[in-house]
Amino acid sequence: MASITTTQRPFDEIDKATATTSALKTVSKESKSYVHFVAGGVGGLVGAVCTSPLDVVKTRLQSTFYQQTMKSNTLHQSRFLLGHFIETGRLLMRINQVEGFRAYFKGLGPNLIGVIPARSINFFTYGNGKRIYTELNNGKETAAVHLVSAATAGIVTATATNPIWVIKTRLQLQGNGARRYQGSIDCLYHIVREEGIRGLYKGMSASYLGVAEGTIQWVIYENLKKKWSTSSNSNIQSNKIGGKTAQDWIGHLGAAATSKFVAACVAYPHEVIRTRLRQPAENGVLKYTGLWQCLRLVAKEEGIAALYGGMTAHLLRVVPNAAIMFFCYEAIVHKFGHQ
Repeated sequence: MASITTTQRPFDEIDKATATTSALKTVSKESKSYVHFVAGGVGGLVGAVCTSPLDVVKTRLQSTFYQQTMKSNTLHQSRFLLGHFIETGRLLMRINQVEGFRAYFKGLGPNLIGVIPARSINFFTYGNGKRIYTELNNGKETAAVHLVSAATAGIVTATATNPIWVIKTRLQLQGNGARRYQGSIDCLYHIVREEGIRGLYKGMSASYLGVAEGTIQWVIYENLKKKWSTSSNSNIQSNKIGGKTAQDWIGHLGAAATSKFVAACVAYPHEVIRTRLRQPAENGVLKYTGLWQCLRLVAKEEGIAALYGGMTAHLLRVVPNAAIMFFCYEAIVHKFGHQ
């Protein structure tokens, strides 16, 4: 009987160890989820502040109000990339000359209010979605899992933050000669009073169309990050920064920038359509009333090229923005994510 008792104890210890390990894994998962949420918000915050001037330029180049002014500029007619770079640079200088340095940060308030929860929600939803879909896929983390996770995160994020982007767009389209809103709260008040709650969801259909961009970006990013990172079994401890090699960090930066560049080029027209749909009414009349009506009208009146208006400024902003955001995200998750 003594031998039976002695034999049973190791199994009891194994069961306790297993239970402890399971509990630690559960805590780790919760911690990772929390860290993903915070890391996404911090990354979005830093990226938005650094690239705010180009965001203002991009929004103006996409809008109807500024297209009329730019049509007289010969550079606007140029289809060469150099011409678009010069056009972007000139508008940057003109904004500073006419409206002052602070104009570079118009709409930054609602932008930050939108970016922080948007990125937090996106990274949190993507991370948890990836875990759930991987479990449903028999534990296999495939490209299809990344795609579905990214699409889910995009839809949730777009729905939750659309009102903030409407306010940001309205504030950025203001010039000194046509100032209407005194700030984010005033803008919110006017939109709800004059257009109703539905006014806060203008451009929603285009936002959902834009989910494709985020989906493409996540799938490419995951693939490139895996390819451009060093092996986890590497025994090389020298030249490591924060527990990762310089190649790992450069790989993260390159993967983020490349994935955003490709995704933005493919899905850019939805940005223009979304901006047009969020514009305030002219003389009380809405020019654009829906996604397809807006698409047809822009193509008819201004040509297909108008669907790529402001693309240079957009790429100059979103590519470094993505690199900064994902770098901050990866650094915070690596430091505090208990991976």
